[in-house]
Amino acid sequence: MNNYSVIYEQELINNVIPFWMKHSKDEQDGGYFNCLDRVGNVFDTDKFMWLQAREVWTFATMYHELEPRQEWLDMARHGADFLEKHGRDEDGNWYFSLNKQGQPLVQPYNIFSDCFASMAFAALYKIDPQERYAEIAKSTFFNILERRDHPKGKYTKAFPGTRSLKNFALPMILSNLSLEMEHLLDKKVVDDLLRQVIHEVMEVFYQPESGLILENVNLDGTFSDSFDGRLVNPGHVIEAMWFIMDLGTRLQDQDLIEKATKIALRTLDYGWDKKHGGIFYFLDIKGHPLQQLEWDQKLWWVHLESLVCMAKGYALTGSQECLLWFEKLHEYSWNRFRDPEHGEWFAYLNRKGEVLLPLKGGKWKCAFHVPRALLQISRTMEVAQQKNGPLAMEK
Repeated sequence: MNNYSVIYEQELINNVIPFWMKHSKDEQDGGYFNCLDRVGNVFDTDKFMWLQAREVWTFATMYHELEPRQEWLDMARHGADFLEKHGRDEDGNWYFSLNKQGQPLVQPYNIFSDCFASMAFAALYKIDPQERYAEIAKSTFFNILERRDHPKGKYTKAFPGTRSLKNFALPMILSNLSLEMEHLLDKKVVDDLLRQVIHEVMEVFYQPESGLILENVNLDGTFSDSFDGRLVNPGHVIEAMWFIMDLGTRLQDQDLIEKATKIALRTLDYGWDKKHGGIFYFLDIKGHPLQQLEWDQKLWWVHLESLVCMAKGYALTGSQECLLWFEKLHEYSWNRFRDPEHGEWFAYLNRKGEVLLPLKGGKWKCAFHVPRALLQISRTMEVAQQKNGPLAMEK
Protein backbone atom coordinates (compact mmCIF):
# COMPACT_ATOMS: atom_id res chain seq x y z
CA MET A 1 0.00 0.00 0.00
CA ASN A 2 1.28 3.43 -0.91
CA ASN A 3 0.52 6.19 1.58
CA TYR A 4 0.71 8.89 -1.06
CA SER A 5 -0.12 11.66 1.37
CA VAL A 6 3.02 10.97 3.40
CA ILE A 7 5.22 10.26 0.36
CA TYR A 8 4.42 13.57 -1.29
CA GLU A 9 4.70 15.64 1.89
CA GLN A 10 8.07 14.15 2.73
CA GLU A 11 9.31 14.84 -0.80
CA LEU A 12 8.22 18.44 -0.43
CA ILE A 13 9.81 19.02 2.96
CA ASN A 14 12.98 16.98 2.58
CA ASN A 15 13.92 17.18 -1.09
CA VAL A 16 12.34 20.17 -2.82
CA ILE A 17 11.96 23.14 -0.46
CA PRO A 18 15.52 22.77 0.92
CA PHE A 19 16.92 23.04 -2.62
CA TRP A 20 15.36 26.47 -3.15
CA MET A 21 16.12 27.66 0.37
CA LYS A 22 19.78 26.84 -0.14
CA HIS A 23 20.34 28.06 -3.70
CA SER A 24 17.82 30.64 -4.91
CA LYS A 25 18.08 33.57 -2.49
CA ASP A 26 20.04 36.58 -3.74
CA GLU A 27 21.46 38.01 -0.53
CA GLN A 28 23.17 40.91 -2.29
CA ASP A 29 20.52 42.48 -4.53
CA GLY A 30 17.31 40.90 -3.29
CA GLY A 31 14.86 38.58 -4.94
CA TYR A 32 15.67 35.10 -6.14
CA PHE A 33 17.98 33.48 -8.63
CA ASN A 34 15.76 31.66 -11.11
CA CYS A 35 18.39 29.95 -13.27
CA LEU A 36 19.91 27.05 -11.34
CA ASP A 37 21.72 24.03 -12.76
CA ARG A 38 21.31 20.48 -11.52
CA VAL A 39 23.28 21.00 -8.31
CA GLY A 40 21.99 24.52 -7.63
CA ASN A 41 24.73 26.67 -9.16
CA VAL A 42 23.50 29.97 -10.66
CA PHE A 43 24.08 29.97 -14.43
CA ASP A 44 22.27 33.24 -15.23
CA THR A 45 21.31 36.15 -12.97
CA ASP A 46 18.34 37.63 -14.87
CA LYS A 47 15.16 37.74 -12.78
CA PHE A 48 11.78 36.99 -14.30
CA MET A 49 8.88 38.69 -12.58
CA TRP A 50 6.35 35.91 -12.90
CA LEU A 51 8.85 33.45 -11.44
CA GLN A 52 9.87 35.80 -8.62
CA ALA A 53 6.19 36.16 -7.73
CA ARG A 54 5.59 32.43 -7.93
CA GLU A 55 8.35 31.79 -5.41
CA VAL A 56 6.90 34.38 -3.04
CA TRP A 57 3.57 32.57 -3.33
CA THR A 58 5.21 29.21 -2.68
CA PHE A 59 6.94 30.16 0.55
CA ALA A 60 3.96 32.15 1.83
CA THR A 61 1.70 29.19 1.09
CA MET A 62 4.06 26.65 2.71
CA TYR A 63 4.02 28.84 5.83
CA HIS A 64 0.21 29.13 5.77
CA GLU A 65 -0.74 25.59 4.75
CA LEU A 66 2.06 23.37 5.98
CA GLU A 67 3.94 24.83 8.93
CA PRO A 68 4.61 28.37 10.21
CA ARG A 69 8.39 28.29 9.90
CA GLN A 70 10.02 31.68 10.32
CA GLU A 71 12.55 30.90 7.58
CA TRP A 72 9.73 30.44 5.07
CA LEU A 73 8.10 33.72 6.06
CA ASP A 74 11.46 35.48 5.76
CA MET A 75 11.99 33.94 2.33
CA ALA A 76 8.58 35.11 1.11
CA ARG A 77 9.18 38.65 2.40
CA HIS A 78 12.61 38.70 0.78
CA GLY A 79 11.13 38.16 -2.67
CA ALA A 80 8.19 40.48 -2.07
CA ASP A 81 10.51 43.34 -1.11
CA PHE A 82 12.34 43.00 -4.42
CA LEU A 83 9.08 42.85 -6.38
CA GLU A 84 7.65 45.86 -4.57
CA LYS A 85 10.77 47.93 -5.18
CA HIS A 86 11.55 47.03 -8.80
CA GLY A 87 8.75 45.03 -10.38
CA ARG A 88 6.34 47.57 -11.94
CA ASP A 89 6.37 50.40 -14.44
CA GLU A 90 4.81 53.78 -13.72
CA ASP A 91 1.36 52.50 -14.78
CA GLY A 92 1.45 49.60 -12.37
CA ASN A 93 2.13 46.93 -15.00
CA TRP A 94 4.64 44.24 -14.05
CA TYR A 95 7.77 43.86 -16.14
CA PHE A 96 8.61 40.51 -17.68
CA SER A 97 12.25 40.50 -16.56
CA LEU A 98 14.90 42.51 -14.74
CA ASN A 99 18.64 42.22 -14.39
CA LYS A 100 20.24 41.12 -11.15
CA GLN A 101 20.14 44.61 -9.63
CA GLY A 102 16.47 45.16 -10.53
CA GLN A 103 16.75 47.27 -13.67
CA PRO A 104 14.12 46.46 -16.35
CA LEU A 105 15.16 44.23 -19.23
CA VAL A 106 11.87 43.30 -20.91
CA GLN A 107 8.74 45.43 -21.05
CA PRO A 108 5.49 44.38 -19.30
CA TYR A 109 4.08 42.68 -22.40
CA ASN A 110 2.99 39.53 -20.58
CA ILE A 111 -0.02 39.75 -18.28
CA PHE A 112 1.00 36.56 -16.50
CA SER A 113 3.59 38.55 -14.55
CA ASP A 114 0.64 40.54 -13.18
CA CYS A 115 -1.40 37.41 -12.45
CA PHE A 116 1.30 35.84 -10.33
CA ALA A 117 2.24 39.10 -8.63
CA SER A 118 -1.37 39.47 -7.53
CA MET A 119 -1.39 35.87 -6.35
CA ALA A 120 1.89 36.33 -4.47
CA PHE A 121 0.88 39.41 -2.49
CA ALA A 122 -2.55 37.92 -1.73
CA ALA A 123 -0.85 34.85 -0.26
CA LEU A 124 1.65 36.96 1.69
CA TYR A 125 -1.15 39.06 3.16
CA LYS A 126 -2.64 35.91 4.71
CA ILE A 127 0.44 35.37 6.85
CA ASP A 128 1.66 38.96 7.18
CA PRO A 129 -1.43 41.22 6.96
CA GLN A 130 0.23 44.47 5.99
CA GLU A 131 -2.21 46.71 4.15
CA ARG A 132 0.25 47.52 1.37
CA TYR A 133 0.37 43.84 0.42
CA ALA A 134 -3.40 43.78 0.06
CA GLU A 135 -3.34 46.98 -1.97
CA ILE A 136 -0.71 45.65 -4.38
CA ALA A 137 -2.66 42.42 -4.82
CA LYS A 138 -5.99 44.17 -5.43
CA SER A 139 -4.74 46.96 -7.69
CA THR A 140 -2.89 44.42 -9.81
CA PHE A 141 -5.93 42.15 -9.94
CA PHE A 142 -8.27 44.88 -11.15
CA ASN A 143 -5.66 45.96 -13.68
CA ILE A 144 -5.71 42.40 -15.01
CA LEU A 145 -9.49 42.52 -15.37
CA GLU A 146 -9.24 45.79 -17.28
CA ARG A 147 -6.67 44.30 -19.65
CA ARG A 148 -8.24 40.85 -20.05
CA ASP A 149 -9.71 41.51 -23.54
CA HIS A 150 -6.37 42.85 -24.81
CA PRO A 151 -3.81 41.34 -22.42
CA LYS A 152 -0.71 42.30 -24.43
CA GLY A 153 -1.99 45.79 -25.25
CA LYS A 154 0.47 47.74 -27.38
CA TYR A 155 2.91 44.81 -27.32
CA THR A 156 0.70 42.47 -29.34
CA LYS A 157 2.22 41.21 -32.60
CA ALA A 158 -1.05 40.27 -34.27
CA PHE A 159 -2.35 42.52 -37.04
CA PRO A 160 -5.84 43.68 -35.97
CA GLY A 161 -8.91 42.34 -37.71
CA THR A 162 -7.45 39.58 -39.90
CA ARG A 163 -7.43 36.60 -37.55
CA SER A 164 -8.38 37.73 -34.07
CA LEU A 165 -8.16 34.86 -31.60
CA LYS A 166 -8.76 34.55 -27.89
CA ASN A 167 -6.37 32.45 -25.82
CA PHE A 168 -7.21 29.87 -23.16
CA ALA A 169 -4.41 30.74 -20.73
CA LEU A 170 -5.96 33.83 -19.10
CA PRO A 171 -9.43 32.43 -18.28
CA MET A 172 -7.66 29.31 -17.07
CA ILE A 173 -5.45 31.29 -14.69
CA LEU A 174 -8.36 33.45 -13.54
CA SER A 175 -10.26 30.34 -12.53
CA ASN A 176 -7.52 29.74 -9.97
CA LEU A 177 -6.63 33.36 -9.19
CA SER A 178 -10.24 34.16 -8.29
CA LEU A 179 -10.05 31.75 -5.34
CA GLU A 180 -6.53 32.85 -4.41
CA MET A 181 -7.84 36.43 -4.17
CA GLU A 182 -11.17 35.65 -2.53
CA HIS A 183 -10.19 36.80 0.96
CA LEU A 184 -9.45 40.29 -0.41
CA LEU A 185 -12.44 40.80 -2.70
CA ASP A 186 -16.12 41.58 -2.43
CA LYS A 187 -18.19 38.41 -2.71
CA LYS A 188 -20.12 39.71 -5.72
CA VAL A 189 -16.89 40.38 -7.63
CA VAL A 190 -15.77 36.80 -7.03
CA ASP A 191 -19.16 35.25 -7.83
CA ASP A 192 -19.45 37.20 -11.08
CA LEU A 193 -15.93 36.29 -12.12
CA LEU A 194 -16.45 32.61 -11.34
CA ARG A 195 -19.47 32.44 -13.63
CA GLN A 196 -17.54 34.14 -16.42
CA VAL A 197 -14.44 31.96 -16.25
CA ILE A 198 -16.41 28.73 -15.91
CA HIS A 199 -18.37 29.67 -19.02
CA GLU A 200 -15.18 30.52 -20.92
CA VAL A 201 -13.27 27.40 -19.92
CA MET A 202 -16.08 24.84 -20.04
CA GLU A 203 -18.11 26.14 -22.97
CA VAL A 204 -16.21 28.59 -25.18
CA PHE A 205 -12.91 26.70 -25.44
CA TYR A 206 -14.38 23.22 -24.90
CA GLN A 207 -15.18 21.31 -28.09
CA PRO A 208 -18.01 18.80 -27.44
CA GLU A 209 -17.31 16.90 -30.67
CA SER A 210 -13.81 15.89 -29.59
CA GLY A 211 -14.23 16.24 -25.83
CA LEU A 212 -11.10 18.42 -25.80
CA ILE A 213 -10.24 22.05 -25.04
CA LEU A 214 -8.39 24.20 -27.56
CA GLU A 215 -5.67 26.75 -26.80
CA ASN A 216 -7.15 29.37 -29.15
CA VAL A 217 -10.56 30.04 -30.70
CA ASN A 218 -12.08 32.83 -32.77
CA LEU A 219 -13.51 35.75 -30.80
CA ASP A 220 -17.01 34.30 -31.25
CA GLY A 221 -15.85 30.93 -29.92
CA THR A 222 -15.76 29.16 -33.26
CA PHE A 223 -12.96 26.95 -34.54
CA SER A 224 -10.02 28.50 -36.40
CA ASP A 225 -8.41 26.07 -38.84
CA SER A 226 -4.90 27.45 -38.37
CA PHE A 227 -1.71 26.54 -36.50
CA ASP A 228 -2.94 28.38 -33.40
CA GLY A 229 -6.56 27.29 -33.75
CA ARG A 230 -5.74 23.59 -34.02
CA LEU A 231 -3.39 23.64 -31.01
CA VAL A 232 -4.06 21.46 -27.97
CA ASN A 233 -1.88 21.74 -24.86
CA PRO A 234 -2.85 18.69 -22.75
CA GLY A 235 -1.06 20.00 -19.66
CA HIS A 236 -2.94 23.29 -19.75
CA VAL A 237 -6.26 21.51 -20.10
CA ILE A 238 -5.63 19.08 -17.28
CA GLU A 239 -4.31 21.78 -14.93
CA ALA A 240 -7.38 23.88 -15.70
CA MET A 241 -9.63 20.94 -14.86
CA TRP A 242 -8.36 20.75 -11.28
CA PHE A 243 -8.92 24.49 -11.01
CA ILE A 244 -12.49 23.86 -12.16
CA MET A 245 -12.84 21.01 -9.65
CA ASP A 246 -11.87 23.49 -6.93
CA LEU A 247 -14.52 25.90 -8.22
CA GLY A 248 -17.04 23.07 -8.28
CA THR A 249 -16.21 22.34 -4.65
CA ARG A 250 -16.51 26.04 -3.78
CA LEU A 251 -19.92 26.23 -5.54
CA GLN A 252 -21.07 22.78 -4.31
CA ASP A 253 -21.63 21.82 -7.95
CA GLN A 254 -21.00 18.10 -8.34
CA ASP A 255 -22.05 18.16 -12.00
CA LEU A 256 -19.27 20.64 -12.73
CA ILE A 257 -16.76 18.43 -10.90
CA GLU A 258 -17.91 15.38 -12.88
CA LYS A 259 -17.63 17.25 -16.18
CA ALA A 260 -14.12 18.47 -15.34
CA THR A 261 -13.11 14.94 -14.40
CA LYS A 262 -14.47 13.58 -17.68
CA ILE A 263 -12.59 16.19 -19.74
CA ALA A 264 -9.36 15.52 -17.82
CA LEU A 265 -9.60 11.77 -18.42
CA ARG A 266 -10.36 12.31 -22.10
CA THR A 267 -7.36 14.64 -22.40
CA LEU A 268 -5.02 12.20 -20.68
CA ASP A 269 -6.08 9.41 -22.99
CA TYR A 270 -5.60 11.72 -25.99
CA GLY A 271 -2.30 13.23 -24.86
CA TRP A 272 -0.55 10.09 -23.59
CA ASP A 273 2.34 8.85 -25.73
CA LYS A 274 1.29 5.26 -26.45
CA LYS A 275 4.79 4.31 -27.63
CA HIS A 276 7.14 5.82 -25.03
CA GLY A 277 4.85 6.87 -22.20
CA GLY A 278 4.37 10.34 -20.77
CA ILE A 279 2.21 13.23 -21.97
CA PHE A 280 2.96 15.14 -25.14
CA TYR A 281 3.56 18.88 -24.74
CA PHE A 282 1.54 19.98 -27.79
CA LEU A 283 -0.75 18.26 -30.30
CA ASP A 284 -2.69 19.32 -33.38
CA ILE A 285 -6.38 18.45 -33.09
CA LYS A 286 -6.43 17.41 -36.75
CA GLY A 287 -3.18 15.49 -36.51
CA HIS A 288 -1.22 17.93 -38.68
CA PRO A 289 2.48 18.76 -38.11
CA LEU A 290 3.01 21.38 -35.41
CA GLN A 291 5.04 24.58 -35.54
CA GLN A 292 6.26 23.95 -31.97
CA LEU A 293 9.42 21.89 -32.41
CA GLU A 294 9.28 20.86 -28.75
CA TRP A 295 5.85 19.26 -29.22
CA ASP A 296 7.00 15.75 -28.24
CA GLN A 297 8.99 16.70 -25.14
CA LYS A 298 7.79 15.54 -21.74
CA LEU A 299 7.62 18.44 -19.26
CA TRP A 300 7.65 18.40 -15.47
CA TRP A 301 4.68 20.69 -14.92
CA VAL A 302 2.43 18.79 -17.31
CA HIS A 303 2.88 15.55 -15.39
CA LEU A 304 2.73 17.12 -11.93
CA GLU A 305 -0.47 19.03 -12.72
CA SER A 306 -1.94 15.81 -14.11
CA LEU A 307 -1.11 14.05 -10.86
CA VAL A 308 -2.89 16.82 -8.93
CA CYS A 309 -5.91 16.55 -11.21
CA MET A 310 -6.19 12.77 -10.94
CA ALA A 311 -5.82 12.95 -7.16
CA LYS A 312 -8.65 15.47 -6.98
CA GLY A 313 -10.78 13.51 -9.42
CA TYR A 314 -10.36 10.41 -7.28
CA ALA A 315 -11.00 12.26 -4.02
CA LEU A 316 -14.09 14.10 -5.29
CA THR A 317 -15.74 11.39 -7.39
CA GLY A 318 -14.25 8.10 -6.23
CA SER A 319 -13.33 7.34 -9.83
CA GLN A 320 -11.14 4.25 -10.05
CA GLU A 321 -10.07 5.41 -13.52
CA CYS A 322 -8.59 8.52 -11.89
CA LEU A 323 -6.78 6.37 -9.35
CA LEU A 324 -5.33 4.12 -12.06
CA TRP A 325 -4.12 7.16 -14.01
CA PHE A 326 -2.67 8.65 -10.82
CA GLU A 327 -0.63 5.53 -10.18
CA LYS A 328 0.52 5.39 -13.80
CA LEU A 329 1.59 9.05 -13.70
CA HIS A 330 3.22 8.57 -10.30
CA GLU A 331 5.38 5.73 -11.58
CA TYR A 332 6.40 7.61 -14.74
CA SER A 333 7.11 10.93 -13.03
CA TRP A 334 9.00 9.71 -9.99
CA ASN A 335 11.22 7.47 -12.09
CA ARG A 336 12.13 10.17 -14.61
CA PHE A 337 11.69 13.72 -13.29
CA ARG A 338 12.74 13.33 -9.67
CA ASP A 339 16.43 13.83 -8.86
CA PRO A 340 17.23 11.82 -5.71
CA GLU A 341 20.91 12.81 -5.84
CA HIS A 342 20.80 16.63 -5.87
CA GLY A 343 17.21 17.47 -4.93
CA GLU A 344 14.27 18.99 -6.81
CA TRP A 345 12.98 17.64 -10.14
CA PHE A 346 14.21 17.82 -13.71
CA ALA A 347 12.07 19.86 -16.08
CA TYR A 348 12.60 18.61 -19.62
CA LEU A 349 12.71 15.07 -20.95
CA ASN A 350 12.91 13.96 -24.56
CA ARG A 351 10.18 11.81 -26.04
CA LYS A 352 11.79 8.62 -24.72
CA GLY A 353 11.75 9.99 -21.17
CA GLU A 354 15.46 10.76 -20.92
CA VAL A 355 16.67 13.98 -19.27
CA LEU A 356 17.06 16.58 -22.00
CA LEU A 357 18.24 19.52 -19.89
CA PRO A 358 19.59 18.97 -16.36
CA LEU A 359 18.57 22.43 -15.10
CA LYS A 360 16.39 22.83 -12.01
CA GLY A 361 15.39 26.43 -12.71
CA GLY A 362 15.42 28.72 -15.71
CA LYS A 363 13.33 31.18 -17.67
CA TRP A 364 10.25 28.98 -17.29
CA LYS A 365 10.87 26.94 -14.13
CA CYS A 366 11.14 28.03 -10.50
CA ALA A 367 9.95 27.01 -7.05
CA PHE A 368 6.31 26.65 -8.02
CA HIS A 369 4.86 23.70 -9.96
CA VAL A 370 6.81 21.04 -8.07
CA PRO A 371 6.15 22.28 -4.51
CA ARG A 372 2.55 23.30 -5.26
CA ALA A 373 1.79 19.91 -6.75
CA LEU A 374 3.43 18.00 -3.91
CA LEU A 375 1.43 19.99 -1.36
CA GLN A 376 -1.83 19.62 -3.28
CA ILE A 377 -1.39 15.88 -3.75
CA SER A 378 -0.44 15.29 -0.14
CA ARG A 379 -3.51 17.13 1.13
CA THR A 380 -5.84 15.65 -1.48
CA MET A 381 -4.76 12.05 -0.99
CA GLU A 382 -5.17 12.43 2.76
CA VAL A 383 -8.81 13.40 2.13
CA ALA A 384 -9.21 10.63 -0.44
CA GLN A 385 -8.01 7.97 1.96
CA GLN A 386 -10.37 9.20 4.64
CA LYS A 387 -13.28 9.34 2.18
CA ASN A 388 -12.71 6.31 -0.05
CA GLY A 389 -10.91 4.04 2.36
CA PRO A 390 -7.34 2.72 2.53
CA LEU A 391 -8.05 -0.42 0.50
CA ALA A 392 -8.61 1.73 -2.58
CA MET A 393 -4.99 2.83 -2.30
CA GLU A 394 -3.50 -0.66 -2.59
CA LYS A 395 -1.39 -1.45 -5.63
